[in-house]
Amino acid sequence: MILEAVKYMILGMGVVFVFLYLMVVVLDLQHKLLMKFFPESFEDSSKEPPVTTKREKLKKVAAITAALHHMKNS
Repeated sequence: MILEAVKYMILGMGVVFVFLYLMVVVLDLQHKLLMKFFPESFEDSSKEPPVTTKREKLKKVAAITAALHHMKNS
């Protein structure tokens, strides 16, 4: 009975391993295909975000504070 349980455990772990390996291979192929046919769309996403100034950050804080104040008093 223990031997049968060990067989099922090895079978289950093997199935999971094969599935994960195939998933990695498929995702790698998908990445290569996307880079081949759409290289410009992935180059834009790797750029650093624009630097925000202190004034822009303060405007965001003011807008959030105003929204919270409005929501609290409504």
